Formats: sequence, structure tokens, C-alpha cells
Amino acid sequence: MAPSVSKLDRGNIVAGLVGLVGAGKVVTDEEQLREASVDRFKKFTSVHGIFDGPFPSAIVKAGNTADVAAVLKFANENRINVVARTGRTGTEGGLETAVEDTIVLDGSGIDEIIKIDAENMQVTVGCGVPLQKLEDILRGQGLTTGHSPQSKPLAQYGGLVSTRSIGQLSTLYGAIEDMVVGLEAVFPDGTVSRVKNVPRRAAGPDIRHIVIGNEGALCYITEVTIKVFRYQPENNEYHGFLVDDLATGVSVIREVVTNGFRPSVVRVYSPEDARQHFSHFYEGKCVVVFVAEGPKGLVKATSEEIVRVADQHKHIKVDSELISTWFANLNWGQDKIDAEKQTMLRENELGYTTEVSVDWSHTVELYDNVMGRIRHEYPHTGDLTMLGAHSSHSYQTGTNLYFVYDYKINCEPREEIDKYHIPLNAIIVEEALKVGGSMVHHHGIGKYRTPWTKEEHGSAYHMLAKLKTAFDPNGIMNKGTIFPIED
Repeated sequence: MAPSVSKLDRGNIVAGLVGLVGAGKVVTDEEQLREASVDRFKKFTSVHGIFDGPFPSAIVKAGNTADVAAVLKFANENRINVVARTGRTGTEGGLETAVEDTIVLDGSGIDEIIKIDAENMQVTVGCGVPLQKLEDILRGQGLTTGHSPQSKPLAQYGGLVSTRSIGQLSTLYGAIEDMVVGLEAVFPDGTVSRVKNVPRRAAGPDIRHIVIGNEGALCYITEVTIKVFRYQPENNEYHGFLVDDLATGVSVIREVVTNGFRPSVVRVYSPEDARQHFSHFYEGKCVVVFVAEGPKGLVKATSEEIVRVADQHKHIKVDSELISTWFANLNWGQDKIDAEKQTMLRENELGYTTEVSVDWSHTVELYDNVMGRIRHEYPHTGDLTMLGAHSSHSYQTGTNLYFVYDYKINCEPREEIDKYHIPLNAIIVEEALKVGGSMVHHHGIGKYRTPWTKEEHGSAYHMLAKLKTAFDPNGIMNKGTIFPIED
């Protein structure tokens, strides 16, 4: 879709927004606008105070659905780009403002927990409700969302649903798309659409999925109803094993999952990746991790199967307390983000990830291909301080691979992305597509995987493109995200 051209200059955009929602909801502070122009994809330049734009005209702090509808209608009529945001934990450039004078529409203030319905095992929340806050409240009532991404302390529901988020307990509870019952979304012309809360229906295509995962490129999510589950942490059992190679680890997790068992956590780490998580016991081997949770009977049966399968392979058992301690410290709050920033400034070192998915028969092949290609083709391997991967989300038909790469930055801050992250990310994406996998498992396409969107979808891209032209014909929603910008 070609770029839209705004009819208004910055002053008139701001004046129009103030007239719609009031001056108290319109932020024009230059420092906040600079910070709003990026997400964590540009964390190295931003930590050095480098913001190259394009910059937004304003941040609108929406307080309700009516605010969102009014701003979107105004933007649509005047061809102004809009970036939707809530918790700001995006990592793929989806929150970047690719067009000058974009409106950043922040729904963090739509933060009401509307209803906790324990009988029907669902909860309805505004898009700005923090996941950690909701989880803490639910646990006090013996319930849980079952959703635990690494961004849990900071993430909010609008962003979680719009990026098809997944959590560390996904093999048991599913990803966010499995949890969403119903939702409310606002489209560029101001139309408010509600998908009602029902257990299931066969009334045509599942229209929830027009909204789930749209990354703000089609509409703005304002309200979500999700499933909840019983919270029974007293029954949890933790398992860890050391195995000689990734192929063995993949065989172990594959057999447990395809035999019909659903541990909440199912992981295998390559030796390089294991070193940063389990340095005190990994012994240079791959680490396999399981957590069984739920009712006692299910936990017992699941644990018995995990041990049975592991016993079919050469392994060293890991003390369960070590696995429990590791898992308790896995999430990233503001403290860890601040520590990462200090490390970047002090040591000029950065870590990044690219996550893809693949069927079981190509998992090890994909891992070997990526590792081999980077080691033999990438020109700056001497700057890599770590290159590894782990599988952290598994299914009946396959798994994901989460490639992790750390590097010393031997260049100017502005050159870091082009020299390191973009070429490494490209190798991983290209190799995933070669073996029939997906270029992205859960972080979203953002703006930095759009070059492969058409290849990812193949002949099905026709359907995706039609959604854009149908729901956002003026091209105002999050320019450059999911859909490539075409002149």
C-alpha cells in the first residue's frame, strides 16, 4: 500500500486532537515524542540518546473507547499515520513511527478490570490493564491467566493480543489467541466492533482473528475477554536433564508432547544458550526443562511420563530445586531492563533474539543450518560473544526455535543494527522459510520482518492484503508494520 499523505501540519494536528479529547490527554513534550518514536528494537541507539525520527506530532492518552474512535476517525479523514501502543514492550519495530507527525495513540489509561467471572472462568479487561496486576489479583482468588511471557511485569493486554503474544506456560494453557474469548476493537473510520463472549461458534470464519495479531495495522483493540484457569502452584513439579546434543533434547520433548501430555513448561537449550541460564550445572551439555502443573493427578501422570521418556535416553538428572529457582527469576521487569541499559553503556555489549517455528522433522536441521551459516558466512563472528538457541513452545506438530546472539559492538551506535542485528536476523528468517517454517513465532512482524511477509504467506498473502484494503483503505494504521511500504 502506498504511503498516505497528511492534509495537516503538526500544529493543526495537535489543535485538532486537543479539540477532540482535551489538552490534558495530548502530550507534545519533545523528549517524550523522541522516546515514542522507537521501541526496544533500537535499544542501543536510544540508550545513547540517539533518536533519528521521523517523530510523532503527539501522544494521545486515550481514556476510553470513545477517545480512540474520535482520534482514529480524525486521523483517517486527514490521512495521519497512527501507532497504537499500551505496555511498550515491543521488540520488532512495531512501535516505531515510520511517518513524520504520526499520532501515537496510547491506551494505557483504559485500565479497568471490568469483570472477573469465576463461574464462567473468564475475565474482561481494558486494553491498558497490566498483565502482572491482573495475574496478582486472580491468584488471590485461586485463579490464573495462564499467560506468562517474559515481559509479564510490564506488558498490557492491548499489546499482548495485538502481537499474538505467547507465555512460558503455553504448552499447557496455550498462547494468547487460545485464551481470547471475545473483544472490542475500533477501526480507522471510527467503527466500534464487538466480538461477543461465547465458548465456540460455527457462524462463519472466526472473526476474532482479524483483530488478534493485527499489530495495530488494521484496528485498535480496546477491550478483551480471556479465559482463566485454576491456580494450584502447590502441585507443581520441576524436572531437568542434561543431554549430549540438541537432537536428543528435541526427541525427549517431542515424545512427551506427541504422546498427549501437556507440561506447562517444555524446553531444551543448546549448550551455548544453556551457559547463560544454567552455568553452575550445565557441564557443557544441552539442558532439558519441564514443569508439570495443574491438579495433583494430572501432575503425577505428567511427571511419570517425563521421567519415563527421559529414561529412554542417555541423560544426567538435575536437582529440581535448581530448575525451580531458575524459573522463578526468568521474567524481565524494569529492574532488568535498566541493568541491561547499564551493561550496554558500560561494556558496549548487546543481546538479541529471533524466534521462528518449524515442524519436528526439520527442527535440528534448521538449528544446524543457522549455526553453520552464521559461523561460516557472517563477517563479524569475532564480535559474537554467544550464539545459541532454545526451544520453548511445543505443539503436536512441531516446536519453535528461539535463536539468541550476543555481541560486542565495535562500531558507532547508529551502525549497530545494520552491522549486527539485521544480517543475523535475516539469516535466521531465511533459513526458517527454506525448511517450510514460519519467520516469526511470537514477537510479531513489526517493521523489521516485513521484507519477508509475502514469502511467509505465499499465495495466502492475497487474503492478508485484502484485509488491509478493506479495513484501512487510507493506509493510516501503523505504516510499515506487517504490510511492506510500496512506492
